[in-house]
Amino acid sequence: MSEEGGATSRGIRTLPETIRTETIRTNTPVPEEPGMARSDDLKALALSCLDEMKAEETIAIDLAGKTSLADTMIIASGRSQRHVGSIADKFIQEMKNRGYGNARVEGMPACDWVLIDAGDVLVHIFRPEVRGFYNLEKMWGADRPVGLAAD
Repeated sequence: MSEEGGATSRGIRTLPETIRTETIRTNTPVPEEPGMARSDDLKALALSCLDEMKAEETIAIDLAGKTSLADTMIIASGRSQRHVGSIADKFIQEMKNRGYGNARVEGMPACDWVLIDAGDVLVHIFRPEVRGFYNLEKMWGADRPVGLAAD
């Protein structure tokens, strides 16, 4: 497995971050938006749950500047349908316990691919065969071109 970004102590890979358009135009840092702390906390919670439940090949993709869907997309694999469902259940329960409310969830009956839309964070949990077929890392990863705003 080749690493496309930095590695952490838990083996979670983060694809390189994109440069935000505002930074390119003004050459100054973009101020932190209200709700960024919530987004970072939710991302940390998701990564913690995935690690605790022994999710495999977990990566986090920064979506800032690529889409308005979310700030972060996290992709992970479970070993079986039951494992995928258990990982998803754990994250959903922890979100409720910590006051983040209910997320929109798709794919729980079959558990081949479960999508958890927590607003600022999207979590995809796949069985390995399904993950390989859809290859979201390539679609949303670092090689995807980022458009620059015209001056």
